[in-house]
Amino acid sequence: MPKPLPRALKDEEVEKLLDAVDNKRDLAMFMLMLRSGLRVEEVANLTLSTINVRLQSIIVYDPKWGKDRVAYVSDDALKALLDYLRLRPASKTKNIFLVQKGTYRGRALSVRGIQKRMEYYAKKTGLNVSCHNLRHTWADQMLNADAELETVQDLLGHSWITTTQRYCRLSNQKVKRDYFRAMEIVMRRTGVFPLDP
Repeated sequence: MPKPLPRALKDEEVEKLLDAVDNKRDLAMFMLMLRSGLRVEEVANLTLSTINVRLQSIIVYDPKWGKDRVAYVSDDALKALLDYLRLRPASKTKNIFLVQKGTYRGRALSVRGIQKRMEYYAKKTGLNVSCHNLRHTWADQMLNADAELETVQDLLGHSWITTTQRYCRLSNQKVKRDYFRAMEIVMRRTGVFPLDP
């Protein structure tokens, strides 16, 4: 049996989490997961050369599956990223996100390091949240904003649409909206209209 997937966060949970993030690096990392659907390891491996600020895009290299893709960056995520880059110390490390304290200061922040930052904010806010929840939240928000399933599949980097279907459960909000939109078209086409009150 496949393992259950992490749930998407509600809007108020997203707001609560982001309000608690008081570090520009952490905010930039989380926004890239939440607004671009990046995996935690993709965020850890980002380099300056992969980002095109003018086109608001990122080339995501996938050595595991050999399926590189382009991800896009929303205005608020781009602002968070640029705010961090202005403060980022000069480093020989190509990775964007660096360790800020201790023995490894200035080195690339690891996947585990990013996860530990998320665990810190989860404890601080009392939310049951992980980095992977942010990717799921992005997919859920995209679908509920009427993005096509194939678009979400492409942006997530899934090879199979069935993976995306399993990954993204449509909320009742979109199902309800789709139903009434379709019924409106059906009733217009068939000439059947609701009874007058």
